[in-house]
Amino acid sequence: MRALTVSSPGIAPTLTDTSIPLPDRGEIRVKIAACGLNFADLLMVKGTYQDTPPLPFILGMEVSGTIDSLGEGVTGFAPGDRVAVFGGQGGLAEFGCFDAARAVKLPDTMPFTEAAAFQVAYGTSHLALDHRARLQPGETLLVLGAAGGVGLTAVEIGKLMGATVIACARGAAKLEAANAAGADHLIDASTQDIRAEVKALGGADVVYDPVGGEQWEAAFRACNPEARLIPIGFASGDVPQVKTNHLLVKNLSVLGVYWGGYLAFRPDVLTASLATLMQWHAEGKLRPHVSATFPLEEANKGLDMLRDRRSTGKVVITVQDL
Repeated sequence: MRALTVSSPGIAPTLTDTSIPLPDRGEIRVKIAACGLNFADLLMVKGTYQDTPPLPFILGMEVSGTIDSLGEGVTGFAPGDRVAVFGGQGGLAEFGCFDAARAVKLPDTMPFTEAAAFQVAYGTSHLALDHRARLQPGETLLVLGAAGGVGLTAVEIGKLMGATVIACARGAAKLEAANAAGADHLIDASTQDIRAEVKALGGADVVYDPVGGEQWEAAFRACNPEARLIPIGFASGDVPQVKTNHLLVKNLSVLGVYWGGYLAFRPDVLTASLATLMQWHAEGKLRPHVSATFPLEEANKGLDMLRDRRSTGKVVITVQDL
């Protein structure tokens, strides 16, 4: 089979030929239709992600496809089932073996391209806003990087949860994507003063931040008393340092969120969250935004688009037709 393999830190992954894997006990083998790209994939290529596998490894964190083989002891699934899986690696290949506990069956209403773009982005935002920040109807949610893979989902989910959503992104095209996702107010991070604009809108009760750097600092200063700040990632490359004395004065809370980490210590939280999200999708309340697709042999073009921040929503690699 073909697979996109990382062999050396900082070197672009290459398409290689390798053997089709056999599922171990508790695993399913998936004939992969599509793989969603994530910012974490870029960090894995650099070797700086917290869960980077030992070299060499096949890139690709989340996939969709059809089960074609079951390992010993697997129950609840059958060959032919349409599934999505967060495997953490191994997704940019024609076949992959994954822990069955990480797989979810797909509703017939969800195409493979949307399924490959769904779990990490929507799962992260729902977990962050519902389980961690306890976002309440009527509160004001500020979403930084609001046109990115997770940012757009935070806009959508925030609106579904009854919040007033302020979307912050760079440029008219990205702001239009956030507007289409339901944002109530738009801030252009390239031309406007984030702190001043948010304060003029009454301040933020919850801040969702996949960017970090100067935008975090501006959002921090625009928080209302008892606001909750959620660092999701650091796309700017600048990891901000929290001034705890300022937390004290304004009674602020900073709530870290690492979606994949819940697989190890609270998988029930992810299961419940994904069930809610799948139901919302089936009811037409969520509209996954895939801005670009590339075939497997052009996967590096997709990674470049992500790296250069030229995408809105998700970039998906189509692996094979099913």
